[in-house]
Amino acid sequence: MTARRPEPASLQGTRIRLDPMTEADVPELFAAIARPEVFAGGYGGGAAGYRDTLEGFSAWAAGYYSWEAGRPFAIRVSGGPSDGTLVGTTTLGDFDERLEHAHIGWTAYDPRVWGTVVNPEAKLLLLDHAFAHGFGRVKIQADVLNTRSRAAIAKLGATFEGIVRRDMPRADGSWRDSAVFSIIVDEWPTVREALVERVASQAAAGPVVVEPR
Repeated sequence: MTARRPEPASLQGTRIRLDPMTEADVPELFAAIARPEVFAGGYGGGAAGYRDTLEGFSAWAAGYYSWEAGRPFAIRVSGGPSDGTLVGTTTLGDFDERLEHAHIGWTAYDPRVWGTVVNPEAKLLLLDHAFAHGFGRVKIQADVLNTRSRAAIAKLGATFEGIVRRDMPRADGSWRDSAVFSIIVDEWPTVREALVERVASQAAAGPVVVEPR
């Protein structure tokens, strides 16, 4: 199958829905992820990228997300008392149709949904989306210092490929090494089966509920 860049579309899961993200979502995104603990792990270039006002966050977001080249998604709760609440963002991007490569990244969640079904189901939806569009390799990576994200990626069933040294600058001007993982189409059926079981098990606990801060 020839890889083709997907058109913007909503992806419906059991407990979440991924909607194409627009600049109109930025205020809700600010409320969800503009937290020091989110950026401390390396998101947005690390702690120095954190913005504590909507004005500052909006200016940062305008240059950070691949509004045109990628497919950024707003992640919303589906069902239950928190239905429709925006709890994070993720992007399918860095498309190379000739080599059949894509990249899931630019991912952050409201700390109130860390450890829930949200991340595994978001990855399941995006990986299904990528492989259905003919991509043969999907990369997922994290700052080498972000042990929590690295563990979460490995738990998905992704294969650790190695460390890319001095890969990109952090917001404070230091250089980040990136821990690179991938899932390829040949192993996707097996990885998918395990991920589907994991999502079903976590979803059985009930809807995602976002408690007030």
